[in-house]
Amino acid sequence: MNRINSFPPIVDEHSEILILGSVPGVKSLEMQQYYAHPQNQFWKLMFYLFDSEFSTDYNTRLELLKTNKVALWDVIESCERKGSLDTEIKDEIDNNILELIENHPNIKTIFCNGQKSYKNLLKILGKNFKIPIVVLPSTSPLHTVKFDEKLESWKVIKDYL
Repeated sequence: MNRINSFPPIVDEHSEILILGSVPGVKSLEMQQYYAHPQNQFWKLMFYLFDSEFSTDYNTRLELLKTNKVALWDVIESCERKGSLDTEIKDEIDNNILELIENHPNIKTIFCNGQKSYKNLLKILGKNFKIPIVVLPSTSPLHTVKFDEKLESWKVIKDYL
């Protein structure tokens, strides 16, 4: 089994919210882009939320996050995993989420993209962390909730900006 690594965080001094996934899937690793699988709904949700015209251009996607004060990272720094399923993750090492938050004091809310990132984050930070942590339905195509239902849940992000 191969050891896989997450990407560096997408964050700057203006970031106010942090969205955390678990670890990049096969397609994302292949493309070296967050949420690169065409059926993952993350980018579609972001463009909807921020009333922007959808784009498949990665730089445009990153600019959308930056413009809207959204930081992006994964809770797992590295792990062993066959395929893209979170249930296949083994021997994981955590990213230093606490350091990222300390270095970016404008971050005031953390959103977890799915249960795996949420459970890992609670292990890293504990339940009584100083800023709110909100768990959202996974944008993965394996989480078969309709797009409109995911969008309804993800709209909460706007309440924190």
